[in-house]
Amino acid sequence: MPTNRDRTEIARQFINAIPHSRALGMSLNEIGQGEAIIAMPYDERLIGDPKTRVIAGGAVSALMDTCAGAAVMSHEDAGFATATLDLRIDYMRTATPGAAITAHAICYHMTRSVAFVRATATDGTSDTPVATATGAFAVERGA
Repeated sequence: MPTNRDRTEIARQFINAIPHSRALGMSLNEIGQGEAIIAMPYDERLIGDPKTRVIAGGAVSALMDTCAGAAVMSHEDAGFATATLDLRIDYMRTATPGAAITAHAICYHMTRSVAFVRATATDGTSDTPVATATGAFAVERGA
């Protein structure tokens, strides 16, 4: 059975192995015990609307999905793999142009085959999050 340290390292490798995570410049800030924090820098290549210079919602959703999956993988009851079953994202406001976005996800409940996660994305410029998410993730365990 993998230790917490093993799970954390597996989650780190998971994030680094995903091509879109690298392309979006995601960096893992913290991970462990069913919780993850991942940052994504502001990048002009990610702008969704040239007039407002706001990062596209798809980049924010990819950040939140990746962070949530990492939180699941670092949970003490995690299996060896996970996949998103459902992810609902509520966009609260546009991200501030020029600001990095940070996602914080917590895996708050785990069954034998499904993990449940809450996540928040912020840009450090307001008490109101950029987005919040809730999701369910499949958990695959060894035989």
